[in-house]
Amino acid sequence: MADLSRRALLGLLGAGVVGTVASVPRLTAADIPGRSSDALNVAILGTAQDAASRQNLVRAFTAEHPDIPVRIQAIQGADWSNFFAKVLTLVAAGTPPDVCVVATEGAQLFADRLAHPLDEFVRRDQAAMRNYFDDVHPSLIEAFMYQGSLFQLPMDFNAANMYYNTAAWNRAGLDRPRDDWTKDDFLDALRKMRRSSTGTFRPYFWTNRLFGGVVPWLYVNDTSFLKESRSPGGQWFWKQFYPNDPTSARRSGGYQWLEPNAEDPRVAESFEYLREMVAEGLASSPAQGGGNELVARFAEGAIGATPAGGYWVQGLNEGGMRPNDFDVSFFPRWRSQRHQFGAAGYTIMRTSQRKDEAWEWIKFCSRKDAMKLAMPTPSTTPTRRSMVNEALYAGKGPKHWQVFYDTLDKFPTSGPIPAPPQQAAVETALIKNVLGALTGPARNVPAALGTMQRDLELALRRN
Repeated sequence: MADLSRRALLGLLGAGVVGTVASVPRLTAADIPGRSSDALNVAILGTAQDAASRQNLVRAFTAEHPDIPVRIQAIQGADWSNFFAKVLTLVAAGTPPDVCVVATEGAQLFADRLAHPLDEFVRRDQAAMRNYFDDVHPSLIEAFMYQGSLFQLPMDFNAANMYYNTAAWNRAGLDRPRDDWTKDDFLDALRKMRRSSTGTFRPYFWTNRLFGGVVPWLYVNDTSFLKESRSPGGQWFWKQFYPNDPTSARRSGGYQWLEPNAEDPRVAESFEYLREMVAEGLASSPAQGGGNELVARFAEGAIGATPAGGYWVQGLNEGGMRPNDFDVSFFPRWRSQRHQFGAAGYTIMRTSQRKDEAWEWIKFCSRKDAMKLAMPTPSTTPTRRSMVNEALYAGKGPKHWQVFYDTLDKFPTSGPIPAPPQQAAVETALIKNVLGALTGPARNVPAALGTMQRDLELALRRN
């Protein structure tokens, strides 16, 4: 892998993000600190400040492992795809990290071509790892299984729950949503908020991306834009670590997304539901990009409801929102109430010459004391159930913070972001067709989904 060519690098990411890869700035010495050192290089998505914030974690690790120096390698990127492109550039240049933080969006890309499975280490240290697995929901683990092997230990996750502005909610005379509220209840709430508000207020705002875009609406309608299946294998793991879990018998060797499903009638039904919301002025036309602007607008009271995960809490608090200014509920029910989630964890790079040291880092970071050092604020949701508690949200809210982990416990069929190894090209195929489907008349929906189907077929063929 160290001599990966530029052509192979572009092939790994897929044609859908060739423009992204081509626009990545040339990596400098600042991007690859320690390239000539003997330190264990751990790559994260972030800035030098983000790397500095992890120094307490590094110091705690070094105190126990003085023979394993660690260097946090912060790599800036506009999003995960941009970060993955830069990591792949390091691989092609022969200077890859030893360990890399990878989110669900890139989990199968790395597992398929770049990462080393953790099976041997988990089996060897099963006694030490039992406390971690006893505290982590199996759905999060299964999301990082690939073709029967485990490639990452999830450290944090976020499900697509529904945030709502309590002032807008109360102004409309609405009660807190029931746990089993429906898509029709949701539509009724949006209409009431619109009638009771003025100015630039928008009842529902959402972004055009894999997380929190159309996918949650597809999941609750018991469908997706890709056909979902499961890999065989993995029973060694489920029998060892989750023998008493009632869902373990149906757990697998990992998710698979091998075929497009954009022309499924339920996909069209979900798109039409969203299109009507946009046409009626209840929802924004889907905006592309991340949620930084969205956090500010929500904190200003310009938005009534939006899908987001536990990562929003810290940002809303910093934006001036008090604990009672917002709350969170489960996503509305349709044919099902299956939620979408994304997670992130460390993976060992296949090219690393320090795999044993890399595993010691991952094993250490999975401990509760280490996870508390890594996640001192509610800027994400820890994967350890015992850490999602009142103390974490004290003084910041929301009132019903239990929703974050209850999403997994109450809806155990909830699944990860659909992200095959060709995720970048797949996401491009989705995003570019969403706008055309949702911003015109109803007749546009079938045509846009037909184009999406063909784009996805091409994306999934790419090796």
